[in-house]
Amino acid sequence: MRVRRHTDERGIALIIVMISIFVLTMLAAGFAYSMKVETMLARHASNDAALQWLGRSGVEYCRWILVLQATCPAEPYDSLNQSWAGGAGGPCSTNGPLAELEQEVHLGQGSFTWKITDLDAKANINTAGEGMLEKALMLMGVDAAEMTPIVNSILDWIDPDDQTRIEGTESDYYERQRPPYQAKNGPIDDISELLFIKGVTPYLYWGPASSNSPPNPMLEKLNPFGSRDQGPSYQVGLVDLFTPISSGKININTASAEVLQLIPGVDPIIAEAIVAGRQGEFDPTGLTGPYRTVAEVRRIPEVNMLVQRQIEQFCDVRSRAFRVEINARIGGSSRTFYAIVVRPTPRETQVINFYWKY
Repeated sequence: MRVRRHTDERGIALIIVMISIFVLTMLAAGFAYSMKVETMLARHASNDAALQWLGRSGVEYCRWILVLQATCPAEPYDSLNQSWAGGAGGPCSTNGPLAELEQEVHLGQGSFTWKITDLDAKANINTAGEGMLEKALMLMGVDAAEMTPIVNSILDWIDPDDQTRIEGTESDYYERQRPPYQAKNGPIDDISELLFIKGVTPYLYWGPASSNSPPNPMLEKLNPFGSRDQGPSYQVGLVDLFTPISSGKININTASAEVLQLIPGVDPIIAEAIVAGRQGEFDPTGLTGPYRTVAEVRRIPEVNMLVQRQIEQFCDVRSRAFRVEINARIGGSSRTFYAIVVRPTPRETQVINFYWKY
């Protein structure tokens, strides 16, 4: 009996020791992980200023590219086949600095990659009238009965007064929401403001990309005018057609066929013909390749004189507003920076907005 009692006591002691070792191991692992996280955070914090300078350097690099492109006399236009847009490049890219652009630029201990997007490839939401907004909703496939409330709610959001249009929406409606807010009564600064407007659901805003769009709980709480669980399928989204910052003219060398259909008189056949007509190698005669002037759309058989006049009124071959995206990296730290760059003259660029995402 004594031997059995001693054996039981040894077994209990062994179990206690094993539990103690397990607890200490877990504590040590947790401490090691905590120290690893602290070290990583400290490293990221030490790289914070350097990443910002890399991001700003990337924006300046893109400004330099845009000036080089605009001052090249052989290419009096902006198109998607040029170097700034990631294309193969035209005559200006065969010689000189544009021929030596680097997609990944190394600077000091870090590096950055860049991307330039033409904002003039879309229509300006702040200058789009009732007719263009209606045509956009028709192009998207919105039911005719829903068009007037959505169009007039957008116009009520932008106009400076509190007078409600027919089936529109002003601050008195938004102030009854939870949480309450007011109509902007001014120009839209960011296209995502559309999500605050009555009738503009995430499906209407994102279009086909609505299922892959990042959720924003704050916007969904502020604008409960639609659920992500069920909704109509639109062929294109408002974000694909409009921008709040642009020269006000649509660049026919960079605009999609959907955006071109916002122009009065341009149907799907004409829009596709315009897009197809700007493809191909650059031709000094202007018969193929990017349009050197808006008047060159007359080389498209589908474009008659009346449509050409409408295109000349709404379009240009030069772009003056761009979105720059810079992905900066130093060691294991990275950050994405964004900037809105305007080019009022070929030799002048201005940064009107600079921000970043962690």
